Amino acid sequence: MFELSVVELSRWQFAITALYHYLFVPLTLGLSLMIAAMETVYVTTGKQIYRDITRFWTKLFLINFALGVATGLTMEFQFGTNWSFYSSFVGDIFGAPLAIEGLMAFFLEATFIGMMVFGWDRMSRGQHLAVTYMVALGSNLSALWILVANSFMQMPEGAFFNPVTMRMELASFGELIFSANAQAKFVHTSIAGYVTGAIFVAGISAWYMLKRRHMELARRSFRMAALFGVLSTAGVITLGDALGFVGGQAQPAKLAAMEGLWQSEPAPMPFNLVGFPSQKDQTNYGEVQIPYALSLLVTHSLDGTVPGFDELEKRATQRIRNGIPAVQALQTLSRNPGDATALEQFRAHESDLGYGFLVHRYAEDVGAATDAQISQAASDTIPHVATIFWSFRLMVAMGLGMLAFFVLAVIYSLRNDVQHQRWFLRVAVWMIPVPFLANEFGWLVAELGRQPWTVYEVLPTWMSASTHSVGYMVFSLAGFVALYTAFIVAEMYLMVRAIRIGPAAPDDGGDGSGAAADDRHLDGQAAGYAGA
Repeated sequence: MFELSVVELSRWQFAITALYHYLFVPLTLGLSLMIAAMETVYVTTGKQIYRDITRFWTKLFLINFALGVATGLTMEFQFGTNWSFYSSFVGDIFGAPLAIEGLMAFFLEATFIGMMVFGWDRMSRGQHLAVTYMVALGSNLSALWILVANSFMQMPEGAFFNPVTMRMELASFGELIFSANAQAKFVHTSIAGYVTGAIFVAGISAWYMLKRRHMELARRSFRMAALFGVLSTAGVITLGDALGFVGGQAQPAKLAAMEGLWQSEPAPMPFNLVGFPSQKDQTNYGEVQIPYALSLLVTHSLDGTVPGFDELEKRATQRIRNGIPAVQALQTLSRNPGDATALEQFRAHESDLGYGFLVHRYAEDVGAATDAQISQAASDTIPHVATIFWSFRLMVAMGLGMLAFFVLAVIYSLRNDVQHQRWFLRVAVWMIPVPFLANEFGWLVAELGRQPWTVYEVLPTWMSASTHSVGYMVFSLAGFVALYTAFIVAEMYLMVRAIRIGPAAPDDGGDGSGAAADDRHLDGQAAGYAGA
C-alpha cells in the first residue's frame, strides 16, 4: 500500500505545475482570437493603424505562447513519472486525445505562428489573415483535446474496464469526444480565455491612455476589447450555469461542496451566499442564505432538490459494500483469468468496482473490511468543502465584477470619452489579474471537487500514484516550483519590457500611431521565442 505522504506530494506537485501552466493558457486562447479579429478589421478597412495594433498584440502573444509551451510540456511528463499506475490503467483512453492534441493542434499552431510573424511582407492580406485564423484555430483545438482528456476523468464515458487486461479500454471515440461534460467544459473554458484576453488588452490600453502614450492605438484596442469582453463575459456566465448543471448531475458530491450542503433539505432549497464550512463538524458557521435560490439555480425549478453529504455518504457506503465482491473477483481473475464464477461475480458488481478500491486503502483483505473501515472510506468521498465553497464564490463574484466592468467600458468607449475617465482607466489596469485568478479558482473547483477520484468513481487517487520515496518527491516538488517560478519571472519581465517599449520605436515622440518602426525588434523576439 502506498504511503499517503507520497500521494499527497504527487498531488501537490501536479496541482502547483497545473496552476502555473494555467496562467498562460487562457491568455493564449483570448489573444489569438482577438488578434485575428484585429487583423480582420485591418484587411476590411485597409487602415494602417489596425495593422500596427495587430503586430503589437502579436508580440505579447508570442511571449505568452512560448512560456505556455514550456510549462505545458514539463507538466505532462508527470503522468509517466508520478502517476504511472494511472497512466497504465487509463492510458488507452487518456493518451488518445493528448496525442491528437500534439499531432494536430499543437503542430498546427506552432507551424502557422511562424508564418503569421514573418509573413507580413511575403503574403497577401487575405493569405496572412487566413494564417492568423489558423493560429487561433490551433489554440482552440489544443484546448479542446486537453479538455476531452480531462472530461474523461470527470465523467468517464466511451470506455469500459477489461478484467482480463486489468485496464480501461476505449469503446467509443465519439462518446469520449461528445460527452456532455467535454463539450460544456470546452466552451466555458474557451470563452473564459476570451474574457482574459479582453481584460488584458483593455488594461494595457488603459495604462497607455493614463500615460498619454500611443493614444490612437490604445483607444481603438480598448474599444475592441470592451465589445469583445462584454459578449464573452455574458457567455461565460451563462455557459458556466450550463456546466454547473451538467457537473451537478454527474458529480453530486462536487455540487454539495460548492453549495456547502451537509444535510439534505426539502424543496425549495436556500442558497448559502456566505458561510464557513467545518469539515470536522460537518456544518456551516455564519451562514447567510437566500431563500429558494438554490433550487432555482441548480434545478431551474422550485420543486428540485440537491442531495446533501448525509445522503451521499449513505449512498457511498452501500456502493462500497457492493464493490467489495468486484474487487475480490478481480483478485481471483488476476490469478486465474479463466475462472467463470469469478467473472460472473465481477460482472454483477463491476459498476461499483471503484468504490471497492476505496476501502482497499484501509483493508488489505477487502472481504474482511470492518464497518469502521467502510465508514472511513465513505467519508473520503467528501472533498475539502471549504476550499471548493469559497473558490466557487470568488470565481462567480469575479465573473460578475468583470461583466460590470465591461458594461461600463462599452459605454465609455462608445461615447468616445474613455480617455477622460481616469478613475476608470486605473480600475482597468487593476483588473488585469482578475480573470487569471477567476480561472485558477475555477480549476480548483473542478479538480478538488473530483476527489477522492482520479477517474470519477472508477480509479481512486490513492491508487494512481507511482511508488516513489518521500525524499524523491520533496526534491522533485522543490525543483518544479523553482523552475516554474523562473518561468513566471521571465514572463513578467518580458511582458513588462515589451509593454514599456510599446508598439512604436522609442524616438517616435510618443504619438503612438504605429508599430511599423518596431518591426525588426518584433521579428528578433519572435525568432527567439520560436527557438524556445
